[in-house]
Amino acid sequence: MSAYLKNPDEIYALSFQMIDAEADLSLIPANARAVARRMIHACGMTDIAKSLVISPDFVPSAEVALLAGGKVLVDAEMVRHGIIAKLMPDRERIICTLNDPRTKEVAAEIGNTRSAAAVELWRPHLQGSVVVIGNAPTALFHLMDIIDAGAPRPAAIVALPVGFVGAAESKEQLIANPRGVPFLALRGRQGGSAMAAAVINALLGGNE
Repeated sequence: MSAYLKNPDEIYALSFQMIDAEADLSLIPANARAVARRMIHACGMTDIAKSLVISPDFVPSAEVALLAGGKVLVDAEMVRHGIIAKLMPDRERIICTLNDPRTKEVAAEIGNTRSAAAVELWRPHLQGSVVVIGNAPTALFHLMDIIDAGAPRPAAIVALPVGFVGAAESKEQLIANPRGVPFLALRGRQGGSAMAAAVINALLGGNE
């Protein structure tokens, strides 16, 4: 039989001991280090710590919004499913409009992707929400555009679009001008749904 650690509590504890030993979290705001650890745990890459940019007000603002019952607006179903149900049992608070029947028509109207069109459908929910983008750079670009045009500002933005076209650029634009919104972003091409969901799970106090 294979020899490996089987106790889930021991696995969890050892994982975080290894993260603390290998990751330099010194440049991350103290109130956000638990969030950074969860992100590292989700992706297995301790080197992302050096690329994380987290505004000092991100954690308190996001936590207040979540405690107040604010919506969580996500750009992909994978992000929605990654948010642990026992931490947020009211699943109606998690809104993903990517597969809304209206998105295809809206995308044609605005001349953009379905992901950007899905952001258009967030407008009634933006105030007091936590926006979580873990997939599409066009969603982040369009979010910034509609805020610039007068759409309500969310309580916080998790900016983790992933990929080769626009991912790094969209995050750099947010970092350069967060538009008065507390934010978390990961510089470069890395990101993704697992890390995005891990941020919300951490803010909700989850240990998974």
